[in-house]
This record gives sequence, structure tokens and C-alpha cells, in this order.
Amino acid sequence: MKKIVIATQNKGKAKDFEALLSPLGYEVLTLLDVAQDMDVEETGITFEENAILKAEAVSKALNIPVISDDSGLEIDALNGEPGVYSARYAGGAKSDDANIAKVLDKLAGVPENKRTARFRCVLAVANPGQPTETFSGSCEGMILEARKGEHGFGYDPIFFIPALNKAMAELVPSEKAAISHRGNALRELKQSMPTWLDEQK
Repeated sequence: MKKIVIATQNKGKAKDFEALLSPLGYEVLTLLDVAQDMDVEETGITFEENAILKAEAVSKALNIPVISDDSGLEIDALNGEPGVYSARYAGGAKSDDANIAKVLDKLAGVPENKRTARFRCVLAVANPGQPTETFSGSCEGMILEARKGEHGFGYDPIFFIPALNKAMAELVPSEKAAISHRGNALRELKQSMPTWLDEQK
């Protein structure tokens, strides 16, 4: 089985990648498996800049192919916040509960038709000696007034998908993979798989 490293220590993201890449014959490894102490500072101002930063830094350090993901939630009523700051929206420590609470507080009193939002994901694929490539995906939805569902991670409990009449956190992994921003970005990656990545053994 081919191995691919995902430049993250987020177990939730790792599960998303496993659901999408395992059927393609890849064993998904994360920084928790190969470089637990490695933490790349995300200094970019866009999802694409951060994804490239992480992928290239980890690929160069480990001398292996790496996929990096930078993703987040964009809420129209908050002028695109939390955006690239999604993981630490409520402060330095990454806390899903605190981030959700801050979003719900800022949207208090905002009517349903003004609570439009989307999840965005940019993947960067880096390998020493090869040009880095990026792929993107999004998922449109609405922000709920209260949490729903037990699955997923991050903002999934307050992100409602009208087409399915469910919150993201009410979807099992296979359902989420079929419609999520990360799933859409990975399908774009699969369609245009860099030749060197497909040839990895």
C-alpha cells in the first residue's frame, strides 16, 4: 500500500482523509505518526498560502510527499470570518466549543436567511524536487442557532446543509465525504492527480 503523509496533528482531519484516500490504496499517516513535535507556523493570509507553507516545510524536512490542508469556515454576515483563523477563532488554544460559542454569540439575532456560510478547503501537494500543486473545494450551508449531531469536529455541529436537511455533525463519515469541502478538494486532486504522486510506491 502506498503511504501519504498529511501535514496535520488533527485526528478529525485524519479521519476525513482516510475515508477518501484509503479506497485509492493509500495508507494515511499524519504528523502524529512521523513527526509529532513538528509544528509549522501558519503565517499566510489565505488558505492557499498556509496550505503551501505547511506542505513544503514538512515535505522538505522529511524528504517525502506530503498533502497539507488549510480549511475553515467563512460566514457572510461576519464578512468572511473566521476564515483562516477558524481553528483559533476564540483565542490561542484550539477549542471547538469555544470557537462555536463565539460564532453563535456574534450571530445572535441574525435572521436565518442572513446566516449563509461555507466551508472552504485548499490542499497543497508537495514533494522534494517537484512543483507544489493546489486543489480547492467548498461546501455551502447555513449557521444554526444551536448545536446538532455527534459526528465530525470543528464547526460541524452548527453547519447546516439545506440539501440534506442535516447538520454536518449529523452525517456519518461516508456521507460527509460525499459532500464536504475537503471531499470536494480531494476529488479535484484525484481527477488531476500529480503524476509523481500516483507513481509513489
